[in-house]
Amino acid sequence: MLEKLHEEYPLLYGRNYDQADMDDRFTSLVRKHKELFDRDDIMLFSAAGRSEIAGNHTDHNLGMVIGATINLDTIACVSKRDDKRVIIASEGFPVVDVDISDLEIKEDEKNTTHALIRGIAKAFNDKGFKVGGYQANTTTRVLKGSGLSSSAAIEVLAAEIFNNLYASDNLDSVEIAKIGQYAENVYFGKPSGLLDQMSCAHGGIVGIDFKDPANPVITPLEIDFEEHGYAMIITDTKGNHADLTGEYASIPPEMRMVASYFGKKNLREVSYDDFIRNIADIRKKINNDRAILRAYHFFKENERVSLMLKELQDESIDAFLMLVDESGNSSYKYLQNVYPASSPSEQGLSLALAVSEDVLEGEGASRVHGGGFAGTIQAYVPQYLLDKYIERMESIFGKGCTTRIEIRKKPVSRIY
Repeated sequence: MLEKLHEEYPLLYGRNYDQADMDDRFTSLVRKHKELFDRDDIMLFSAAGRSEIAGNHTDHNLGMVIGATINLDTIACVSKRDDKRVIIASEGFPVVDVDISDLEIKEDEKNTTHALIRGIAKAFNDKGFKVGGYQANTTTRVLKGSGLSSSAAIEVLAAEIFNNLYASDNLDSVEIAKIGQYAENVYFGKPSGLLDQMSCAHGGIVGIDFKDPANPVITPLEIDFEEHGYAMIITDTKGNHADLTGEYASIPPEMRMVASYFGKKNLREVSYDDFIRNIADIRKKINNDRAILRAYHFFKENERVSLMLKELQDESIDAFLMLVDESGNSSYKYLQNVYPASSPSEQGLSLALAVSEDVLEGEGASRVHGGGFAGTIQAYVPQYLLDKYIERMESIFGKGCTTRIEIRKKPVSRIY
């Protein structure tokens, strides 16, 4: 087993992994599966977290994004069952046990992993695949609440297990991502775009255009930030995530409120010129200035993603980093997702961005990462400032708050 895994590690974990540490991690996972389920006929799967490179809160209005699969993953040891039960024992969490012979939505399962598993099974069933049971134990290094999409990693992992065991790997990463989104939206009860699932499922850096959500356009990118002298750092500000669903959930409908003024469902269907020309009347009709500012962010961010794609394709790193800073400023001022309006005294992200600006002094770039309001920021830090940057952040937000991430090349998949 380990010999095969050694071939996979560079594709999963980049340059800076510890082989002995990973060997111990996988060996422990397999040993735990034997303890829990008394099975030796095992398979191993891996699904990574993701980093949002560009396109902050644009995907849910059919916008453009750039996402990256990263070197922090959730791994699962799996054995097939002969019945319709899916049992998942995730390290540190209660065991999830779902009978997928019943695929009806359960209101009392909203916001639970049970709902996700049932929704994923339903999506496979609707595609004509007769899914059955499996049992798995998992462990993760995708930081929870970090904007690295630990929940999307679990979704695409569970879907890929079904795909491998019961669909002969017929579904590609786009379909796996859509299944995860369906389960999250319909069964789990959380509104979301497709950025998280797509970035976790695909592998590498990808530009994604959601103009036609049924057929998103994927643009793979090849860029190595470390070769250009920059480390990607995620800083977890340890913010309180309680009761933030309303903050996240307000963004898509507020953007759509502006779209509805033009008789459209999503902002992607509205021209920027029409939006600018009609702002005065929009204010009168919808009576929501924040919605207008969020729409302004959408239009400019969507335009910025196109520019960032080109700069990354050309490996124009300085121009790209200038656009990263612009994106962060837009999220702060117009999207307004750097701190919760309901709790203005909690501004860990704002503080982290201020400190980043002070340390970087015009070099590199920083921005809010992911959904925002609490959680993490992302920074591109020149190698010569790396120690200083980490020391400063950890002096404020605590030891271990910073994580150096790399781009993972491999999609969600069975690895053994």
